Amino acid sequence: MKKLTSLLLVLALAITCAGCSSSGKASDDGDKKSEGVMTYEEYVAAALDSEVVIETYVQAKQSWWDNKATVYSQDKDGAYFLYNMACSEEDYEKLTPGTKIKVTGYKAEWSGEVEIIDATFEIEEGNYIAPAEDVTSLLSSDDLINHQNKFVSFKGMTVEAAGQDESGNDVAYLYSWDGSGQDGDDLYFNVSLDGNTYTFTVESYLCDNTTDVYNAVKALNIGDKIDMEGFLYWYEGVNPHITSVTPSK
Repeated sequence: MKKLTSLLLVLALAITCAGCSSSGKASDDGDKKSEGVMTYEEYVAAALDSEVVIETYVQAKQSWWDNKATVYSQDKDGAYFLYNMACSEEDYEKLTPGTKIKVTGYKAEWSGEVEIIDATFEIEEGNYIAPAEDVTSLLSSDDLINHQNKFVSFKGMTVEAAGQDESGNDVAYLYSWDGSGQDGDDLYFNVSLDGNTYTFTVESYLCDNTTDVYNAVKALNIGDKIDMEGFLYWYEGVNPHITSVTPSK
């Protein structure tokens, strides 16, 4: 009788432990790829112009036009910029931050920015919002590009002159890259760290002139110390698309 009781106890413990193991595995399944889906490492290794199949999570939407959507996306291993992905207006509304999608398209590069083009997608079960990764210390390193398209932060940077106004006075930002734009266009501004200066952008399709970040950049003064968050976009070098600007603490 004691032997039977002990056996039942062992079986109960085994079932309990199996349940714990299964539960732990389930919590990790959000990082596992479906059959035929690339890992981030496989995506990075894929040749340009080759077909890629990924699973990723929407982090922000840049624009929708003519049944095409441009989306910033990321998983726990890396990030993907989805350019002009086929998408109905109805489906675009479903692409809320955190939404998991399976994307099939082609890996491409434009002026240094690696992206997925000519893509289609399907919505899957799952949700993930990436925390901002502090890449301030990587700004002058060759490793920075390995974080391309991620949601990142920069801290303790100094606002520098972006150009001059019509009177020849230094200004902290420009409408469009050469100052030829107007309110509502992209904002370009310069920030420095350790003697190096970088050009950051508020992409108007992502954050228009009604957003806090757009107006925060318009209120900057040369010499201000600021912290920022945004997506590590690339154009002829690092050109982050900034979504938040606050005074450095």
